[in-house]
This record gives sequence, structure tokens and C-alpha cells, in this order.
Amino acid sequence: MATKSILYYGDNLDVLRRHIQADSVDLVYLDPPFKSNQDYNILLKEKNGARSQSQIKAFADTWQWDEPASRAYEEVAEKGGHVSLAMQALRRYLGETDMLAYLAMMAPRLVELKRVLKETGSIFLHCDPSASHYLKMLMDSVFGGEMFVNEIVWRRSHTRSSISRRFRRAHDVILFYAKGPGYKFNMQYGVLSKASKELYSHPDERGSWQSVPLLVSGRRKGKTGEPWHGIDPNLRGKNGMHWVTTSDKLDEYDRQGLIIWPQKPGGTPRLKYYLDESPGVPAADFWDDIPIIASSSSEALGYPTQKPQALLERIIQAGSDEGDVVLDPFCGCGTTVAAAQHLNRRWIGIDITNIAITLIRHRLHETFGEKLPYEVLGEPVSPADAQALARSDPYQFQWWALGLVDARPADAQRGADRGIDGRLFFHDEREGGKTKQIILQVKAGHVTPAQVRDLRGVMEREAAEIAVLITMEEPSSAMQVEAASAGFYRSPWGKKHPRLQILTIAELLAGKRIDFPPSRHVNITFRKASKLRAKGYNRCGRLFAEE
Repeated sequence: MATKSILYYGDNLDVLRRHIQADSVDLVYLDPPFKSNQDYNILLKEKNGARSQSQIKAFADTWQWDEPASRAYEEVAEKGGHVSLAMQALRRYLGETDMLAYLAMMAPRLVELKRVLKETGSIFLHCDPSASHYLKMLMDSVFGGEMFVNEIVWRRSHTRSSISRRFRRAHDVILFYAKGPGYKFNMQYGVLSKASKELYSHPDERGSWQSVPLLVSGRRKGKTGEPWHGIDPNLRGKNGMHWVTTSDKLDEYDRQGLIIWPQKPGGTPRLKYYLDESPGVPAADFWDDIPIIASSSSEALGYPTQKPQALLERIIQAGSDEGDVVLDPFCGCGTTVAAAQHLNRRWIGIDITNIAITLIRHRLHETFGEKLPYEVLGEPVSPADAQALARSDPYQFQWWALGLVDARPADAQRGADRGIDGRLFFHDEREGGKTKQIILQVKAGHVTPAQVRDLRGVMEREAAEIAVLITMEEPSSAMQVEAASAGFYRSPWGKKHPRLQILTIAELLAGKRIDFPPSRHVNITFRKASKLRAKGYNRCGRLFAEE
């Protein structure tokens, strides 16, 4: 396993099969898209109404029974085994429905996720209650029903929506499975209630304490069932008892003065337990202490399926240790990788869209700084790679090219793009000044001076300060003359910036960027993630990250 964390651009099934070694991952978290009748972000259509498969996977949050779904089902069914039997049964029950298409997509991915997990590893699958029962059957067939650990209910919100014919839905389901019986697990704890704290009612110079039993019900044949200080636990209670720990540990408690000895013969010793030693309330399988992210929250990045980082941190801390590897095959806006980095884990993130990859890179940069060591694999690294991407998926090429300059794709839900593929926003005035914009067009094919003139017209129509044309080809001299005729934008700071700029893919790959007021001060295109110093990278050299 590489020492660096890795962000993959591509189909997670292909990435898992080609790039992720067996028995190399400690924890998997996934929140796969589901048919929820929502079209996320910028679901774009071809002029003939068709949509590319990558767009459907990335944004429509829906799965349809079609030829690709049928092929996925056949691949699983023909391999035989428990997964094949489960999918055949589900097909007989569900028929050739969208739900079956969703399960046919999930089945081979779950098989691969089991393969890459270590024997001590575990998987947390986050899902909608509408699909959780089918996914649980599928998970049983992949991991074995005996490896089911928990069905966690996350109370997402205290919803107030008015629905007259059903109870209000306010929770998601997280299915927790292990690969093997020796899976890693670290208990998580919640804050003690006021009533629990009041039980520590005995103060001394060390702090507040309560007395707790050293003997508990049930006979034991091992060391905890042996006599200690003349007390035989097997003779206590109706059916025998045992010590809460071994005799050597009990001796240590006694040396520290923590044992409360009974005043009368036949009494039972107890243990002084201090409030500052209590880790809190052990977490149950119902989590109601982590709310969803409000749109006004500083954590919100504007990504519709974003989960709270606190939720991911609880899962990662429960199923892994520092230095372990965490994998998210549907990493979206990157909450899992950000949480893993914050907790000093290595991580692998996979997403099929360049919009997600761009957002994650921006988030990591804003949160942890420029020196964070990770790799991005699968994106074009040469003009030839870019041409190949443009031929295979023009929209992904467009989003990738916009990502090179940290631009956000235009919101196509407002209608036709009207000559705008992306936008950058910036402020170059003092606090409270006007928000200004840069509009962008991306062209993979041949470009003429007429198209440069058209872009200038769009810039003037939109009252944009700067327009940028990103091209695969080198601009002709006539195109450069046309761009130069647009003049300059002069910032309040006195610096001039060309109003119409032409940048080639080769130039962008070589590091050239848009000429506009310094982005480190003024770029507001993406919502900023909260600043954190990654463990191992803060100025003071402290182990834990700080806000």
C-alpha cells in the first residue's frame, strides 16, 4: 500500500479491480446514490435528450433497468455462489425494476469491497430506509449473515414537514458488517447526562467519585472466577458471581487506595470510580446527537448529499486506528477523506465525476493547506489524455478543464447555458464590495475568431469583468487580435488584467492560470471548508489537529 493517500477519478468498480490490492483496507464507508427523485447539481442532457451514463451515475441519483443494468445483473448471476442466488431471488421478486438495477450495480462493488478489506476490517453502508432491507439481504450474501454487526439508525433531523398519509421520515440507516470475526472495534462514547454526573456525589482531594461493584452476576471458570482476599465469587449471589477484572488488577486498585472494604463480615468490596475517568455513555445503535448540516453552517459546501463530518469521524474512530487506511468509493464532496485526514488515517477516495474531484481538492487545500501529501490518479495529465477524455465524455472533459482553474460549472438547471460553461466569482474591493465574475467557455474542437467575438458579446451581456476561452488548439493570430481588442479590466488596486483571455489545455497543464486579482485573497467561487491543521502538519508539531 502506498504511503500517500490517493484520490481516484473514475468508475469505482474499475478502480477497485485494477488499482486496489486485496486485504489492504481497514475500513470502508460508502453512501451510494439512490433513487430519491432528486436531480443533483447539474444534470445535463445532450441536444437529443440523451444523457451520458457517467452523468446518470453522478447526478441523477437514480438507476434505471436498461442494457447496462441487465449486463451488470448477468455478470453477477453467471458467477454463481450466494450473491448470484440472492440476485436471482431478488429478480424474481422485484422484476426488472429500477430497484433491481440499483442492486445489480451494488452487488459487484460490494464483492470487490469485501476483497480489498483486511480480515480485521469492516464496512459501513449508509442508505435510505427505502432500500436498506434489500441491501441488507445483499450484504448478507456477500459478507455472510454472521458478519452482520449493527443496523445503526441516524436521526438526521427533527423534520417539521407536513405529510398527511404517513409518519415523517427523519432517519437514515447505516449497515455495519465485518469481514471476519476478529474485526477491529473501538467503542465510542457520548456525553454524560446531568443525572449521570450527579451520581458522582463523593468528593475528595482527587475529585468526585461514586462506588461501583467489583463483583457481578455469573460464574466464570477463568481468572475472574478465582478467590481474592479470601472472597470466593462462586459462593456469592444466587447463581454465583465473578470479579470485574483479574486479581492482579484488583491488587493494583488496592495499592492505589481505590478499594472500599466493607465494615461488616461478609460484605462486598467496591471500587472508587472517579468522574474524570469516565469516558462517557457507550454509544448505542441509535444516533440522535449528530444533526444534518444546515445551509447556513460553516461546514456546508453546497453539495446536496453532504454528511456531517462528526458522523464520519465517529464511524472512522470506531472501526480504525491512526495510520489505518479508510476507503470511500462514492466520495462525493470528500467528507470521508477530510475526516480520515483529520484523524490521521490514510485514505482512498473514488468518484466518477470531475466536479467531485475538483471540490475535494479545493476542500483539502482550504482545510489542510498546500503541503498535504496525496495523489490524484485517473485525470488527464497530458493534452493527449485530455483529447481522449473529450472524445469519450465531452461533459467530463468540460468539468475537468474548469477544475484546472478552480471554476464552478454553470448551473444548467436554469435552462440553456447561453454561451457559458463555467463561472468564477471574486471580490477585489474592500469589505462589502461588489461580487464580480469571470465567465468561461470550454472548446474541445476547432475554434474560430467568430467564436471569440461571440464570447465577448456574452461577457458584455452578462456584465462580467473577464471572459476566458479554454481550448484544445493553439489560438490563431486572428483569434488573439480579437481577444486583445476587448481591452483590459483595471482592478481597484490599479493592476490591469486582459478582459478576454485564451488559454490552451497544454498551458493549463503546464501551470498557467487566469490573469485576475489574486485568488488567494479574493476567489469566492467555492464555499470554503473550515480550516484545520492536519495531524503532523501543524506549526506547533502537536499530534492533534486544531480548528
